[in-house]
Amino acid sequence: MFRSKSFSHLSYNDIPLELRPPKPEGKVRLQKLMGTYLNNTNDSIERQISDHLEYTLARSSSNIDTFGVYQAVAYSVRDRLIELWNDSQTHFTTNDKKRIYYLSIEYLMGRSLQNAIINLGLQNNYVNAVNHIGYALEDVYEMEQDAALGNGGLGRLAACFLDSLATQNFPAWGYGIRYTYGMFKQSVHEGHQIELPDFWLTRGNPWEIERNDVSYPIQFYGHIHRVTSPNGEIKYRWEGGEQVIAVAYDTPIPGFETRNTCNIRLWSSRPFCEFDLAHFNMGDYFQAVEDKQKTENITSILYPNDSTTAGKELRLKQQYFFVSATLQDIVRRIKKKKGRSLVELPELAAIQLNDTHPTIAIAELMRILVDIEEISWNQAWDIVVRTFAFTNHTVMPEALENWDVELFERLLPRHLQIIYDINWHFMNLVKEKFPGDEAKLGRLSIIQEGPVKKIRMAHLAIIGSHCVNGVAKIHSEIIKETIFKDFYELWPIKFQNKTNGVTPRRWMLAANPGLSDLITKYLGSNSWLTNLSLLRNVAKFANDAEFLSEFARIKHQNKVRLSGIVQQLTGIELNPEALFDVQVKRIHEYKRQLLNALYVIHRYITIKRLTFEERKKYVKRAIIFAGKAAPGYLNAKLIIKLINSIAEVVNNDKSIGDLLKVVFLPNYNVSLCEKIVPANNISQHISTAGTEASGTSCMKFVMNGGLIIGTMDGANVEIREEIGSENIFIFGATSEQVAGLRQKSNPLDEALFDVLTTLQSGLFGSYSLFEPVLANLSSGSDYYLVAADFRSYIEVQKTIDITYTKSDVWNNMCVKAVSGMGKFSSDRTIHEYAKDIWGVEPTIVPQPTEVVYQ
Repeated sequence: MFRSKSFSHLSYNDIPLELRPPKPEGKVRLQKLMGTYLNNTNDSIERQISDHLEYTLARSSSNIDTFGVYQAVAYSVRDRLIELWNDSQTHFTTNDKKRIYYLSIEYLMGRSLQNAIINLGLQNNYVNAVNHIGYALEDVYEMEQDAALGNGGLGRLAACFLDSLATQNFPAWGYGIRYTYGMFKQSVHEGHQIELPDFWLTRGNPWEIERNDVSYPIQFYGHIHRVTSPNGEIKYRWEGGEQVIAVAYDTPIPGFETRNTCNIRLWSSRPFCEFDLAHFNMGDYFQAVEDKQKTENITSILYPNDSTTAGKELRLKQQYFFVSATLQDIVRRIKKKKGRSLVELPELAAIQLNDTHPTIAIAELMRILVDIEEISWNQAWDIVVRTFAFTNHTVMPEALENWDVELFERLLPRHLQIIYDINWHFMNLVKEKFPGDEAKLGRLSIIQEGPVKKIRMAHLAIIGSHCVNGVAKIHSEIIKETIFKDFYELWPIKFQNKTNGVTPRRWMLAANPGLSDLITKYLGSNSWLTNLSLLRNVAKFANDAEFLSEFARIKHQNKVRLSGIVQQLTGIELNPEALFDVQVKRIHEYKRQLLNALYVIHRYITIKRLTFEERKKYVKRAIIFAGKAAPGYLNAKLIIKLINSIAEVVNNDKSIGDLLKVVFLPNYNVSLCEKIVPANNISQHISTAGTEASGTSCMKFVMNGGLIIGTMDGANVEIREEIGSENIFIFGATSEQVAGLRQKSNPLDEALFDVLTTLQSGLFGSYSLFEPVLANLSSGSDYYLVAADFRSYIEVQKTIDITYTKSDVWNNMCVKAVSGMGKFSSDRTIHEYAKDIWGVEPTIVPQPTEVVYQ
């Protein structure tokens, strides 16, 4: 059933039975009953958990286990979130507030239970309640499976933004896709990555609320019908094709120490016809459910492999399905407002496109406004541009989305027509601004000419948005000088920078309670959790012996905990006294896990050549890798295999003991990251300068008392500015030097030659297997400058070893680094978006007159 329309013009008895509101006296009674709130005493929470075990999960007292308790606890927390969510939405609607709509193809949410309990301020209450029924809350937390809704930094940034939007009292919704199987679950077999379905929904998801009353039709294929109105105006109608249904699933997102609770609405695909009885009765059982299976594929997998035509079509289907449902939902909400119309959309809604994946929303909103609402083209375009803003997340031209015109024409024929019209108007504007510059016209056009015509989605996003932002200072400057240079010359006022951030509630308070408690104790309050700039006051304790001792103790505890997890996952025992050296992120050549792996071989060779006495003085290191490679990215998968081959040799060499250990942790996700980050001594963010847009993992690691080894790339540049160049280990070519180095043949460093010779010897397996990722290092086509930066990398690693042996110096640097991280809260980032791009003010949900339901 689709979302119901208003029946205010009908008498009560004429309203369809299933859609009738309560009668006036019943409404008053319901309002009174629903105006009460759940009690948060230990006894009340215990009672609720017990009720959910018995009535929601149908468990008897003799059939209770830890997972069942997790479900019951989660439902009891969700009940409280729903109370706050309803209050928040009612307040925003009643006060007619402009809302923020954040569109992202992925959300890497992590687990929800701990985050929700902390944000509600009920940690102690739930610790006691769960303890009273015979369980430890920490064990209950471990029962939750990560929501498989994202893959990397893009999705984790979106999740941090939702937390900050709620915490800062902004009226906001996130929109995305409810993936049935996520991207994939990573397993490692004989060193190779194996992709398995991530069955994260198999045992249910207590956080989501299925909204069968919120569903919308989504159209694909078909044809365009041209009609002429009585006044001679030409109109277009998209007809025929196939339709599927988008059904909403809501998850409340609580703010920290506030009543404001945002929402993330995810769409799941369903067929118009669930089951074809005629085919079934004829014995054609597969045909009877074929439409259902084809439809459900749309929301099955995050980033389906697009190396085939079918894969490309599924990706574009997925993107359009997501934005069409979202815009129908937003339009429905606007049209429900009394005295409001879609002409006022920019005053009522700010829609942020998180990268190019949702960009088709620009053409879809034009279709809705022009074809359905019959608003003139020029007025509709003005509405669209003032409503949308676009965040770019890459500096590499090959990472910008392009779609074949032929595919678009087949799948979304009306949208192709609209895009051509947008481009025609835009090309006329460019001709006026730059007369006679045909080359510029070609570079700026949405349509990329060639043997296969393509639609440049980033161009559509820039043209159809009032603001375009990068995600770090260096990134924002690079895009103005390179990939979007022509657009910047045309519209310099459109371009802004919004340096990314992370939420300190999850990445410090939840992930590292020991360090958080220490900071709160010495600062005198926990106000720093919502005003991270207060961390600057931690610097005064950088030479305080008692503080440094406690700081070191907490770090050691976190390393002991991670050592246990590593042994459980890999069977490798790490020495907590060793320097924990971490590189965990998506596997990609530009992130240069290969550089790290080659250095590990160099370090291993060096140790093997040391005398017994020299080895006694050598710094012990545990080098920790984790991350997934895209299923079709063969070189990235080879790098994983190389790391595991190196680990197998190093970890089984008894002659070096624990001087060097190497582990690759499988199935890297948010929950695993929350265990790794607090234990880091140093983390590696070593992308080729000018290739990383921002990166946020570097922020998390430094906030948690670790130091960075990195290049002058992405957020590293600003972190260095904030914490001081003396508290970060920088190496390698700068972005200004990269182009020159790529154009010349760089001599192979002696140490790298030694490493490659060792690889060719077969010590780490067949060299021919790894040749696709190694051959370029000596052939002069080393695009990511692994060879060029290798000597600089070795030298900075020597400095790290020397510094780590001076524990007082090292801890002093770590504390100063933590104190300089105030800028990198996602709260600051969201405040800047709201002020500079969205034009939205915080709206505090008021405290109610407290009525408690026992």
